[in-house]
Amino acid sequence: MRRTISVEKAFQKPIEEREVEIVERKGKGHPDYISDGSAEAVSRALCLFYREKFGTVLHYNVDKGLVVGGKAHPVFGGGKIIEPINVIVAGRAVTEVFDGKKSTTVPIDTVSTDAIRVFLRESFRFLDIDKHVVIKCMIKQGSSDLINVFNRDTIMPLANDSSFGVGFAPLSQLERLVFETEQYLNSPKLKKVLPEVGEDIKVMGLRKDKNIRLTVAAAIVSGLTPDKDHYLNVKEEIKNRIADLATKTTGKPVEIYVNAADNPKTGSFYLTVTGTSAEQGDDGNTGRGNRVNGLITPFRPMSLEATAGKNPVNHVGKLYNLLAKLTAEKMYNEVKGIKEVYVKILSKISMPIDEPAMAHVQLILDKGVTLKQISNDVSGILDEQLNGIRKVTDMIIDGKAMLF
Repeated sequence: MRRTISVEKAFQKPIEEREVEIVERKGKGHPDYISDGSAEAVSRALCLFYREKFGTVLHYNVDKGLVVGGKAHPVFGGGKIIEPINVIVAGRAVTEVFDGKKSTTVPIDTVSTDAIRVFLRESFRFLDIDKHVVIKCMIKQGSSDLINVFNRDTIMPLANDSSFGVGFAPLSQLERLVFETEQYLNSPKLKKVLPEVGEDIKVMGLRKDKNIRLTVAAAIVSGLTPDKDHYLNVKEEIKNRIADLATKTTGKPVEIYVNAADNPKTGSFYLTVTGTSAEQGDDGNTGRGNRVNGLITPFRPMSLEATAGKNPVNHVGKLYNLLAKLTAEKMYNEVKGIKEVYVKILSKISMPIDEPAMAHVQLILDKGVTLKQISNDVSGILDEQLNGIRKVTDMIIDGKAMLF
């Protein structure tokens, strides 16, 4: 098989040498993350159900989701939920299977709702799934055309769409810091010493020249926060802990702002009953959050495809984004002389997923290194990764791949 692979030198400044850089991460309690997580929970549940009952993953895509915020009244030392959060996942799936003798109905609503409930229960400490959330799954029978493309008799699945995936490596200091800040604030270690910190964490990072500014929005749990002074002490502790984390990630000076919209004079604080802003009118949408590297990076190439909820067998909008990320990381780690690498993979609908219309690599090289010296190694890694694309499907189904 001769694939269409292009490897070229990138004539641009490395990200660390640019004057400005902006990076964002939405944490696991953010409404957009809830929407992504709910769609992906349904996706994995359908994969496992289909594989167990029918021996293969059937056609589906459930990548349309919405979180409609509820209404809450948080107060220092307590508070209550007035209206529940609505979590909606919509899409298409095989709902009935005929084996030649009998027809088997797939309990789509039960499988999907149960999966979302488990995801939410594992994500939040103070969200009562029975009282605070209404789950709606609006998944209908898929179109016959797409099902036929999916089920054709071929060893390698056929691409269901014309789409592309993008990945790059390595992460910059700011990208690592933004990612690690959210991960730390949502870690069991932090929750043990600062249980007041809710799960809805958003981190916005700005680097101007060599100076970094982090703006962190951290939902504070009202029931564990008796008064204003306690709240302000928690904010200060969050700031100090992030500052300590920053010294381990970057040597650049870092300014940190926590819950910058607070106004103690007017009594305005980021208090939540459940730990997420979704309780009080903040909505979420699948695909509006993090990319497959867990970040939103406007100064890097990105795909707008939502990875959450897409079928991991042949939906290239999901597969190629993850594959491009993994391939870029492998190239950077294994080929000496690469300063930065960008991988873009474009599909051709109805062609085998391991035969993209184009696989394109751009390289920023270390001083003294030429493209001729390393292009064969880079192309070889890309070929190897495409040959093993079915492993990416297994990673996703087994929950071993970060998708957002």
